[in-house]
Amino acid sequence: MRLPIIKQLVRFINEKDEDFIHETIETLEELSLNETLKDEELDVLGELISNLHGAIAVSESIGNGVSEREALNAFMKRVMGSIDKN
Repeated sequence: MRLPIIKQLVRFINEKDEDFIHETIETLEELSLNETLKDEELDVLGELISNLHGAIAVSESIGNGVSEREALNAFMKRVMGSIDKN
């Protein structure tokens, strides 16, 4: 997860529409099914998909009245908490 990318995607969602992000996720997930992709390429697709999902989660928190900074911090804490559990 890259915070600067998530922040940029949140701005994109605010300026455009969240549907673009959902469609991008679907496209990248479809691409990831290609059996000829190398592990490194799959890692990149996975990272992009994770950042897109993160942006949606942060955007939804902001929509619920949480400040951008608090929403980003809460999201990253959730991510770090889930990594620590593995």
